[in-house]
Amino acid sequence: MNTAEYERMYRLEDSYWWFVGRHRLIESLLKTYYGDPDRTSPNLNILDIGCGTGAMSHRLTRWGRVVSADFSPLALQFSRRRGLQNLVGADAMNLPLSSKSFDALIAMDMLEHLPDDNAALREFHRVLKPGGRVLLTVPAYSHLWSDHDVALMHFRRYVRSELRERFNTAGFRVEKLSHTMTGLYPLVAAQRRMSARKPKSDHPEAAMPMFPSPVNAVLTGYLTAENALAKRINLPFGVTILCVATRR
Repeated sequence: MNTAEYERMYRLEDSYWWFVGRHRLIESLLKTYYGDPDRTSPNLNILDIGCGTGAMSHRLTRWGRVVSADFSPLALQFSRRRGLQNLVGADAMNLPLSSKSFDALIAMDMLEHLPDDNAALREFHRVLKPGGRVLLTVPAYSHLWSDHDVALMHFRRYVRSELRERFNTAGFRVEKLSHTMTGLYPLVAAQRRMSARKPKSDHPEAAMPMFPSPVNAVLTGYLTAENALAKRINLPFGVTILCVATRR
């Protein structure tokens, strides 16, 4: 991503409905698999790969020691602003980290940025302890491709069957594979169809529309409710795919 996108992410990650909803989903799943840190002391070693500007890493510290890794020096600069200390400049396809050293690995919307996602999954497998988990989100459906993906420097969007096959090949057992952002899919699909008819921009920007605070709060509440449903069942369609997989 470019500097402007990182700056915007840093400003919005703790309040913008899209980010807050995703962060709460990961926190909810961590509570399911590892316990509520307000009641227990999980004391996990967690790798947040593709940490961006660090908001998720900051939340993860409740579960133990967090290593925040990103390929971008800009991302790490913003993460450092949040007070994060265990920062690593890293290529996810060749991680400079010890094998079998992490209990959990968080990869939120980063796999699509890599030219060789299979190499990254093999690295995820290597650095996780046996039985360690990956909690990962990726954008769904190639027909939703737009200038948003170009601005964020994506290589691809995914379908569930493809993602399952890649995890299986890399040595994981997929525990959960669900779409999320399901209720938003019709709106996003319509917006992408309309934008496809417009002339291509020489300077594409990520689609991050700003709403008044009450609307932002409603959208955050909606995603919180949908997250609770996605924990119980695998949602059949949506803008994003969630995968939880265990190292075999």
